[in-house]
Amino acid sequence: MNSKFRNLPLDERIQLVEDLWDSIAVDQGALPLNKRQIAELDRRLDAFATDGKSGRKADNVIAEIRKQL
Repeated sequence: MNSKFRNLPLDERIQLVEDLWDSIAVDQGALPLNKRQIAELDRRLDAFATDGKSGRKADNVIAEIRKQL
């Protein structure tokens, strides 16, 4: 691990990670999908078109995960 990062306070390191992740998210369209990823997305879209289920609300899923922790 780079020692200059290790010397930063934890909250500053977390903020750096968040900033880095946000910068990646902005550019995510630049990442090409491989054939397997495209096939999986197509499969999921087809499944949604067939059953019409919209899935579960994120808040409910997160609450369920937190209960298991």
